Amino acid sequence: MLQPETQDMACFVDGIENICQAMEKSAKLYFDDGIINDACPPLKAVLHVMAYGHYNGKSIKDPEIRALFTRESLLSSKWYKDRLLKKQSVDVALWKRNIKYLEEFASRPGYDSVVSRLDIAGRLDHAKKELEKVSKDEYLNSLVGTLGADPIHDGYDE
Repeated sequence: MLQPETQDMACFVDGIENICQAMEKSAKLYFDDGIINDACPPLKAVLHVMAYGHYNGKSIKDPEIRALFTRESLLSSKWYKDRLLKKQSVDVALWKRNIKYLEEFASRPGYDSVVSRLDIAGRLDHAKKELEKVSKDEYLNSLVGTLGADPIHDGYDE
């Protein structure tokens, strides 16, 4: 579309305007369906700028907006903290399910030899230790730097 070396100025400008209009239209779709609320802070800022030309009255060149693109800014954002909390809650739920399943399996009549052979008691002990581990604040802190879990459509803004 853009080949300034082969286009006159009017065609080149028209191409730029088409690109800008397409970007604006695409960005506004994020607002129309509300998915903008699930975007990480730097993406949210970019989409605001693409759709409306500013983010909270600031341009994309503003130092405050540029700072959103740092690792430190992202890791300290509410958006990121919510992802880590979601990951922890997913892991707690997983280990609770594992414990429940192992306890139910171990209590089945006639399964004593299988329970022994598969070391269900050892597995149950391990599952309980993991549940204890993932329930602690230390586990939550150990998740920093990971992607966490996606809380989209799971009460994220509540």
